[in-house]
Amino acid sequence: MSGSNASSSAKDVVFQIVVSIVGLVLFGVLIAKLVNSGTHVDLGATTMSNEAVAARLKPVGVVKVVDGGPPGSRSGKAVFEAVCISCHGTGLAGSPKFGDAGAWAPRIAKGFETLWGHAIKGFNAMPAKGGSPDLTDDEVKRAVAYMGNAGGGKFTEPPVQGGAAGGAIDPATKGKEVWEGTCQACHATGAAGAPKIGNKADWAPRLKDGADAAIAIGMKGLNAMPPKGGYTGSDAEFKAAALYMIGQSK
Repeated sequence: MSGSNASSSAKDVVFQIVVSIVGLVLFGVLIAKLVNSGTHVDLGATTMSNEAVAARLKPVGVVKVVDGGPPGSRSGKAVFEAVCISCHGTGLAGSPKFGDAGAWAPRIAKGFETLWGHAIKGFNAMPAKGGSPDLTDDEVKRAVAYMGNAGGGKFTEPPVQGGAAGGAIDPATKGKEVWEGTCQACHATGAAGAPKIGNKADWAPRLKDGADAAIAIGMKGLNAMPPKGGYTGSDAEFKAAALYMIGQSK
């Protein structure tokens, strides 16, 4: 009996030694995986390129304006669509969402000067000029006016001055832009008695005294149409929009 017990004990000792060795090996493998888990990065992958990494590190709102106009000539709508929409389009980072009257009301109550001052210098999560230093102060002010007015404000966009205007405003480009952003709300369908763009019969009586006379009436407003059709930009820009519509309707 004593020989049997000694043999059993020896087997138990051997088993425990084997189990211990296997356990140590597995533990070592586990430690090695944990240590090396963050080092196997394919630096050649497209997601690790310098451009991709830079894009992920870029601050919110940093967008290059590519409107094509000379510095200082870009409208509020153009600046919004190129820069501001990145945050204000969805209300990102606490910014008031475009067109949300409830979000804009307390901002509008602070006044236009306070709003554009914050936009130019930066405020809370928003960097100065929305992260686009190529914008002029007036272009930022136009963007603030454009967004504020969409939220219920009644701000006036600073006009394009002197050389920034690049000479006469082209109805086929700027005029069309203003028409698409403002005038088409009524003139595309003839809503509220507005002469429909492209309809010669609608426009003929309006043009009987000449284009300048028709534009002057539009500047002041008539019947259901508010002054400049509610457009907050410069008189020259409104005139370009009117000439664009007239040119399409002769």
